[in-house]
Amino acid sequence: MVRALAAVLSVLVLAGSGWGWYLGRVAEAAVGRTDAIPADGNTDAQGGDHAGEAMNLLLVGRDSRAGLTPEQVQEFSTGDPDGLLNTDTMILAHVPADGSAAAFVSIPRDLYVSIPGHGESKLNSAFGRGYAAAEGSEAEKDAAGARLLIQTISGATGVQIDHYAEINLLGFINISSIVGGVEVNLCEATTDPASGADFAAGVQTISGADALAFVRQRHGLNSEIDRQVRQQVFLAGLIRNVLSEDLLLNPAKQRQVIEQVGTSVTVDDGLSLFDLAAQMQSVQPGDITFQTIPGLVSATEDAGDVLEPVDPAAMKAFFASLSADPEPAPSAAPVETADPADVTVSVLNGSGVTGAAATAADALAAAGFDAGSGGNADATDVTTISHASGDEALAAAVAAQVPGAAVTVDDTLAAGTVQLVLGSDFAGIGAAVSAPVTETSSDVYAASERTAEDTSCIA
Repeated sequence: MVRALAAVLSVLVLAGSGWGWYLGRVAEAAVGRTDAIPADGNTDAQGGDHAGEAMNLLLVGRDSRAGLTPEQVQEFSTGDPDGLLNTDTMILAHVPADGSAAAFVSIPRDLYVSIPGHGESKLNSAFGRGYAAAEGSEAEKDAAGARLLIQTISGATGVQIDHYAEINLLGFINISSIVGGVEVNLCEATTDPASGADFAAGVQTISGADALAFVRQRHGLNSEIDRQVRQQVFLAGLIRNVLSEDLLLNPAKQRQVIEQVGTSVTVDDGLSLFDLAAQMQSVQPGDITFQTIPGLVSATEDAGDVLEPVDPAAMKAFFASLSADPEPAPSAAPVETADPADVTVSVLNGSGVTGAAATAADALAAAGFDAGSGGNADATDVTTISHASGDEALAAAVAAQVPGAAVTVDDTLAAGTVQLVLGSDFAGIGAAVSAPVTETSSDVYAASERTAEDTSCIA
């Protein structure tokens, strides 16, 4: 559930306030601690040095009703108290070493995974299985549940979990009210009696029981992915509120948020709120992205209706890309562009559109080129400009007329000439080539991504 991210709201407040040291002491004194990070079964598939000083924080929202009165359980439609050890929401937060951004990836509760020592089942059962198998105090069982959950997620995603944060229902409800509610935007009205969700279309501000219903809605949506997007949209609004002047210039409200988070959140023994605040101090809403996992498909297994990756290796590659260093752009000397009057162009038609080569040649001639139609070429999806070695300036002049076309060297061409082969992506002289349409099964969920400053409507 969306309440998971509330565990780091205190950090964002600390980073943006002038009296963060004092608030930090309040938070550190109040927050719960647990021995959540396992000694084994939690490794990065890309190698120990892959993430460097970057951090992966697992944010967890549990179905615990701790602190709720019987009246609140009824008011907030928390449902059947059985299965309170399930983890309702799991979000992997990746913060790069320089703290310049943050990526939050929702991990579906119904993801069908291998749980170490327990076979395959839904991800949200991992915590409960670890808890039930452990002996000792309640705190020791909770820690065992967190460790098995981390091992399960690490195995499925291929990433190492560095830190853990967990929050309960009451903490989420109270925080959403303290910040004055959160603005959300629905494209259409929706109703779900099971969660209590009943919302009109358009922009609206929600808090308390309405906020909980909004992020818990499961019925009336197209998929579990839609539910995750709702949670992300609410989180984005919550972050905007926390970083707004209304809160950053209100010390009393800041302290309320810190105290509420401190009493509602449990983090691993090694997580320093001060260090996390320092790493994230420059992050703004536009630097924060929320993503869903691409390539998942609905299926039915022994555990019931589940989500499975079409390609488990591709899912791990997706998570690896979160901490991959960007490839440096190759440096190259700028290419001069020849005068069109000095460029002879032969246009061939591989687009499948009758007369396209003649039409393109006429347009190039009107632009000053010595252009003519060379007839048909083999069918191709990609518009390509070919030239002999040394004729880069001639090809650049043609490329300026067909932005996005591929440019290649072909030394079978006569020096001083350029060949333009039109593909199915060709959109006309002077227009950029169109992006190819990728065929995707309607059963496979595509990735969703938005930033914390995006206020567009959702389903």
